This record gives sequence, structure tokens and C-alpha cells, in this order.
Amino acid sequence: YKSMANINRLKVVLVEQGKTGKWLADQLGKSICTVSKWCQNSVQPDLQTLDTISKLLGVSIKDLLVDNKG
Repeated sequence: YKSMANINRLKVVLVEQGKTGKWLADQLGKSICTVSKWCQNSVQPDLQTLDTISKLLGVSIKDLLVDNKG
């Protein structure tokens, strides 16, 4: 089973906007590997990074997170 379900929607939002993980990595000065882990939900970005990502993509932080309330 997955102890950490999909928490972020980063991969979905990037696809919706036609942007790549490489593009995001370049914007943030992070490695493609790091962004890939975020997209796979194996690792989560910190809140400050999430805020920066939301601004780069022009979406709210809520749009980057999965609503797990049901």
C-alpha cells in the first residue's frame, strides 16, 4: 500500500499548462531529479517552494494540492 498518497497535483498542473519538469527545475534552480520526485509524489516540496511554484504557474497553492476530504 502507499503510506503517502498523492499529495500534490504538480504533474497534472504542468501537463495542463504544457510545461515540463525541466522547465520548472530551470525556473527554481533545482535539479530535474528533484522536480521529478515531486511530480511522482515520492518527495514533497517545502511550503516556500510550493508558494514559488504556484506563482510561476499562476495558480493558487490549493490548486497544487490534492483535496483528500473525500
